[in-house]
Amino acid sequence: MSAHPPPATLIWATRGHTWGFRFLLTGGHPDPLPAYERAFADLQDEPITYQRSAEEVALRFPDPLDRRDTAGRVIPHEFVISGPLADKVNSVEDGQQTIWPLVAAAYAKVWNTKTAPSPTDLGFTTSDNPQQ
Repeated sequence: MSAHPPPATLIWATRGHTWGFRFLLTGGHPDPLPAYERAFADLQDEPITYQRSAEEVALRFPDPLDRRDTAGRVIPHEFVISGPLADKVNSVEDGQQTIWPLVAAAYAKVWNTKTAPSPTDLGFTTSDNPQQ
């Protein structure tokens, strides 16, 4: 179990050193893609971005430890934050300080694995993220 389990309403998409872009947390959605696409619809592919809508926050920032994939690209972390946690995020900096500590230890476990991680590999319990 992670020291800081993520809230069940957090969507997190990223990629690893060798595995491709995927959702590591689903925010309680059976398919998080529609919510992710809605949240990031008006945003360009800027490496650092933040946008608040009425119900959620879209947040993207590069890996805080400058980890890169096999092609040498900095790994982005993209989040859709809803619920009470979204009220705590009012900028990219807020997101890095509030959201990153919730997932940093889990990502450290899996970013350099040869295959995409399973929910078990992340170390979160199913009660932390029931859709995983």
